[in-house]
Amino acid sequence: MARFSRLVFGGFLVGLVGLAAAIVGAVVTKRRVASVGTDTDDEVALVAIFEPLEFESHALAFRGGTALLWFGGGDLDLRGVRLAAGGARLTVRTIFGGGRLLVPEDWDVELQVRALFGGVADIRPAYERAPDAPHLLVDGLSIFGGLGIFSAKPELGSRDEGDVLDA
Repeated sequence: MARFSRLVFGGFLVGLVGLAAAIVGAVVTKRRVASVGTDTDDEVALVAIFEPLEFESHALAFRGGTALLWFGGGDLDLRGVRLAAGGARLTVRTIFGGGRLLVPEDWDVELQVRALFGGVADIRPAYERAPDAPHLLVDGLSIFGGLGIFSAKPELGSRDEGDVLDA
């Protein structure tokens, strides 16, 4: 039993050191990196570190870009976008954060995001999209974070009563 207790305590300490390193890294990165891109730019480099991200694009030939959500998160709304002719690629990194990617229902979204103690999912209804549907490749990494792909903003209070756990 004493060996198990030492193992648990050691794991706890390693976890605290890892969390402290992540916080220090986020603070340093926040000072050096800023979001780049406006709502009409075809490429963006969005950053949300210790803050929310609320970005809505209206680009006419969106090619993609990057989004870093580190102890932060929010919405990246691409529903008003036209993708470039060859499609687009968005690289997303979530570290102790997460967000929602909002896209039109008819887009073909290919997910190539690796998750470590996190998750990434396309929440939109599954159906066969047209072969010539706009194609968005989403790649990246999710560590203790997550990303959901939606076509509409799920509003608070719109859940079925069965979704809410009774305390």
